[in-house]
Amino acid sequence: MTKENFLLIEPTSHRSISRRGVLFGGALAGVSGALGLSAITARPAQAGRRRDREVLNGALYYEHQAIWAYGFAAGALSDTEVGQAVLALALKNQADHMVHRDTLTSVITSLGGTPVMAEESYDLSSYLEAGEGALDSDVNIAKLALALEVDAAIAYANEVAKLGAPELVTAGASIGSTETAHATAIRAAFVSLGVDIPYVPAPFVSADTREAWILKV
Repeated sequence: MTKENFLLIEPTSHRSISRRGVLFGGALAGVSGALGLSAITARPAQAGRRRDREVLNGALYYEHQAIWAYGFAAGALSDTEVGQAVLALALKNQADHMVHRDTLTSVITSLGGTPVMAEESYDLSSYLEAGEGALDSDVNIAKLALALEVDAAIAYANEVAKLGAPELVTAGASIGSTETAHATAIRAAFVSLGVDIPYVPAPFVSADTREAWILKV
């Protein structure tokens, strides 16, 4: 990897999150067993409310989007050392999204719902138009992934309060924390190459602190 490619970072700017449709990205490997989703599957009557199914299906929609987005971006990465490092992170995150997708599908089904199906493609134009990543370089693809992961953390924080089952609230909060961990890992990749940014730029991950977390093109 070369430091020069990663030194193309400008100060971030704020874009308020006014839509529910932010990416529910990030890892869920192990969460289903450790933090309650498997228990909900076994006890669907506890969380059989329509609201819970709707919130979970919303999360599932964005897990499908995350899987597609990582796969789409991976095809634009170069064969350089930087590109391959970004690819390794992308594939790991995508694998986690697949676990998340499968778990959510199982839980929604157990609650009597119909899991939303994946679409052929998804629209990321709002991120690209806002300069929160691009597909023209390995560095900008990493910035796009960072913006998606930050929005995932914010989305879960906003949505978890709408869930009725305590087990779902616990699992949702944990998922949100893993989204923050993914964002931190991406920022750490920049730091490891000598870019002078903090690993954790704010004490919270929220719409108000989003500006500090993302990296503009």
